Amino acid sequence: MDRKEMLKSTLPPLAKFLPPPSIPPAKRGRASFVPEPWNLYFTSQRKVTVGKNIFNVYEKGAEGPILLMVHGAGFSGLSWALFTNAMTSLLICRCIAVDLRGHGDTITDNDEDLSAEILSTDLADVAQFYLSDSTAPSIVLIGHSLGGAVCVHAASRGLIPGLAGLVVIDVVEGTALESLSMMESLVRGRPSTFPSVENAIEWSFRTGHIKNPESARVSMVGQLKPMMETSDDAKSQPDIRQTINTTETIMEDDSEQADSQVSSAAARPGTRLGWRIDLLKTQPFWQGWFTGLSEMFLSCPVPKLLILAGMDRLDKDLSIGQMQGKFQMVVLPKSGHAVQEDQPVKVAETLASFMLRNKIVSSAGEFPPVFPGC
Repeated sequence: MDRKEMLKSTLPPLAKFLPPPSIPPAKRGRASFVPEPWNLYFTSQRKVTVGKNIFNVYEKGAEGPILLMVHGAGFSGLSWALFTNAMTSLLICRCIAVDLRGHGDTITDNDEDLSAEILSTDLADVAQFYLSDSTAPSIVLIGHSLGGAVCVHAASRGLIPGLAGLVVIDVVEGTALESLSMMESLVRGRPSTFPSVENAIEWSFRTGHIKNPESARVSMVGQLKPMMETSDDAKSQPDIRQTINTTETIMEDDSEQADSQVSSAAARPGTRLGWRIDLLKTQPFWQGWFTGLSEMFLSCPVPKLLILAGMDRLDKDLSIGQMQGKFQMVVLPKSGHAVQEDQPVKVAETLASFMLRNKIVSSAGEFPPVFPGC
């Protein structure tokens, strides 16, 4: 694979729009593309209010260290659904998946400012809420792609008290910066709207955006919003998130409520579904997300784990750091960019071994150890 093709593999896929399914997804005999509700994977959904900002988080687990999980650009906290199920079956821990500013169901006073400084401060605010809401547990930051960069920025700025570990999934400074030259064309190559949730889920799976169909069924719901077609252009309907109570609330496992969340994303007659966030508008922040990332990661004084989809992601600084034993690295080569969605059990086993080896957590059961290596 040449360098250009390798860089493309680290970014959202460039793919043709798929037409509406001709037969019901449930009757296809292969993967079903019917969306799944969040409460099949998480036990509660919480609105964490910090000033004028309301951060949407999904939770599972009642005790143990907190795994604070941060998704990539364009994704949402639902990206961690299958991983959370696997992780809580292995370890005694609390899994907290947050929707970043401008993503998912989070509402802030400025959804347009996605600078590394703002996003890492937001993450610290959410972390502080959970630290003050319990008996000062330790926290492990886990981030995928942009989320990995946000975790590194927060850790390097010393914003997370009780930080016990740092896990970064498929983001490396050198490769990320080289990929930016192609990012705009790749983002523009995606369909701008979909006729249904099922069609969006099928596109996601067929193009490799998310290779695991089960994960796509829950994750894609958090990436979309209803769009009203007009004679001029596609304009947003009134934001369904505006119905959220602006006080702190906890929504426990409620199948009707979770089903209603999925239904709210379904297109009504005359509507289509568009992306929750316009990634092209985040272009001014791309350089800031990744510049200096390797040095910041290596300098964080906590146990560190880097999970990659391929060895070709590694840059010079991290290659040297890995040989010097400054962090653990594991490669899961059968994954696409969304590693934790494509291979949630493998990622959970890798992280469980990492945490047990570093005495961060207690085991919730027996599982085969995953040894460091490539």
